[in-house]
Amino acid sequence: MESSADLSEQIRRIADALERIAPAAPVPVDWRNAPAYVWSGQSAHALDAIEAPKLDQLRGIDRQKDLLLDNLRRLAWGHAAHDVLLWGARGMGKSALLRAGVIRVQSEAPMAMALVQVTANALDSLPELFRQLGEVRRQFVIFIDDLGFAEDDTVGPRQLRSWLEGGVEARPANARLVVTSNRRAILARQAKEQQGGDDEGALNRRDAVDDKLALADRFGLTLGFHPCDKNTFVEIIASYAEPLGLAYDEADALEFAMRRGQRSGRSAWHYVIELAGKAGKQVSR
Repeated sequence: MESSADLSEQIRRIADALERIAPAAPVPVDWRNAPAYVWSGQSAHALDAIEAPKLDQLRGIDRQKDLLLDNLRRLAWGHAAHDVLLWGARGMGKSALLRAGVIRVQSEAPMAMALVQVTANALDSLPELFRQLGEVRRQFVIFIDDLGFAEDDTVGPRQLRSWLEGGVEARPANARLVVTSNRRAILARQAKEQQGGDDEGALNRRDAVDDKLALADRFGLTLGFHPCDKNTFVEIIASYAEPLGLAYDEADALEFAMRRGQRSGRSAWHYVIELAGKAGKQVSR
């Protein structure tokens, strides 16, 4: 028969083993000192720097640049500022503009504002993020990149509206949401939703469409990004290539864009990477 001392030793060993395999408790993050953070849903980790092109390298989006930068400055200084929806063509600089804009404002007002990017699987945890940020004397941009909801998702859009409109779980006064999406409505419109009909479900379908499209109206500032023309595409390439000392041919650049199926800031950057690789140079961004 085991003694009480032997039994206690076994219990201690089991407890030690469980402690070793248990996940470590998340380390509390300091929300006051880093320029940016990534929120995973359970915890956040700080970033030492924000990666983005220089603001003046972003061409063809001057109006969007001015409006977003003004809104970010207002937020940084604690003035009234909007939640923002950046929507439109792929690769036209939506997220790059936000990151570059935050860098510019941070250079003007160091430590006044931080960027917090929310991972794709962490939307349900936003109320906890709001709670933590609301306790900090600092301004925050909460960044949700490439947001989209499934066609049959009725919970996600309603949550987002609640966060924007001041519901029980709304974002705190020192934070604003910036969302990027390929569509202004964030949700795709299906052809069947636009069709009328005599069946008794037609009115309900129209209500559902209106409910989805109304989501974009909750953002105080909505900025569209559209495919660029040939001249703007070449101008974007010049803004990237010339500081690197890279020569380029306009016809070759336009052919590159045609092969990729789009003229955009992203395609321009990929073309510059191709030029740099052929020239034996490194680039970073």
